[in-house]
Amino acid sequence: MKLREVAHSRTGDKGNIANISLIAYQMEIYPLLKEQVTAERVKAWFGQIVQGQVVRYEFPKIGTLNFVLFDALGGGVTRSLALDRHGKSLSSVLLDMEFDDHSTGVQGREKEKMECS
Repeated sequence: MKLREVAHSRTGDKGNIANISLIAYQMEIYPLLKEQVTAERVKAWFGQIVQGQVVRYEFPKIGTLNFVLFDALGGGVTRSLALDRHGKSLSSVLLDMEFDDHSTGVQGREKEKMECS
């Protein structure tokens, strides 16, 4: 399953640094997010987009991981020639990462929608 089925995301920027939050739809899924979505995995997932380090911050009381991606915006808003100079689409890239729910019984958002129909 994709991360987008169990979490949503927000992105911000400051200079050449992107900030991406990953927020679990259900608190029960947060421990698995914490286990599987590491700074190293996020850096590898973004490949050449992120030239610097990735730092992860944990906010367990609100079921959120926050990633700071250094040297990720081609020099920043005023210097980059990229179409998405603010990096807003980076949240969608992160949400496309594969996620293993370990058969916890926690349903992804798409599965819940199908069952409600």
